[in-house]
Amino acid sequence: MARFDLTDFEWLVIQPLLPTKVRGVKRVDDRRVLNGIFWRLRTGAPWADIPARYGPYTTCVNRFNRWRRAGVWKHILDAVSVAYEGNIQMIDSSSIRVHQHGANGKKKTSDPVAWVTRVAA
Repeated sequence: MARFDLTDFEWLVIQPLLPTKVRGVKRVDDRRVLNGIFWRLRTGAPWADIPARYGPYTTCVNRFNRWRRAGVWKHILDAVSVAYEGNIQMIDSSSIRVHQHGANGKKKTSDPVAWVTRVAA
């Protein structure tokens, strides 16, 4: 079990919420796939970089999207929150990379909106 994989307790809470509709192909274990999806969301890596221990990355992508459309993720979050009695913490952050020359570029000295306002007045 990797550091951030689902615990047995979390799995017991989540398992009954997952769709069980089986298609023609043998189903990859849902717990492995969930751990792969969580790995990808945690690292921000491309889907294709999901480690093989989580199953095919295409399965992770397809289930993530299918479960998103079906509203499964909301049910999972609600159930885990109830199971931990609301005592869970989540941190969300975004970072945007700047081009290597963008930080030292020449700054605009005039405000085009203020310029238009002054001319109209």
